[in-house]
Amino acid sequence: MRYQLTITTCVASLLALQSASHAHHSIAGQFDTTRTLHLTGTVSRVDWVNPHSYLYLDVAEASGAVTTWKLESLPVAMLRKAGITKTAFMSTGVTVKADVHPARDGSAHWGFLLRLTYPDGRYFQFSRDPNDKSGPTVGTTK
Repeated sequence: MRYQLTITTCVASLLALQSASHAHHSIAGQFDTTRTLHLTGTVSRVDWVNPHSYLYLDVAEASGAVTTWKLESLPVAMLRKAGITKTAFMSTGVTVKADVHPARDGSAHWGFLLRLTYPDGRYFQFSRDPNDKSGPTVGTTK
């Protein structure tokens, strides 16, 4: 009986690990890291959840229509470790500039958030932009 319990526990553990490994993804696997889009819009919503937080940005198109972009970001634990709080990240109703990698599969209005810049010049740098050849940035844009 003890042997069966050990085998069952091992099999259940392996199955749990397998599903977790399939659930995780690389940024380059889902987003086109060879392209960077520069969006300007109003923060309409933030999902401060795991495994990734999301920021929703309402962007006015040339036609005047407003399109909501779903921008994936880092896990909440990583944001907290970097000193980014939910309150600082949320800033709903604020017009911001966002640098993003668009979805690789062509999904409309979905991207990975690289940098978010606020009107006062402060910004959050979530990931280095491989398409920006000017080098790393530090501080604010002022």
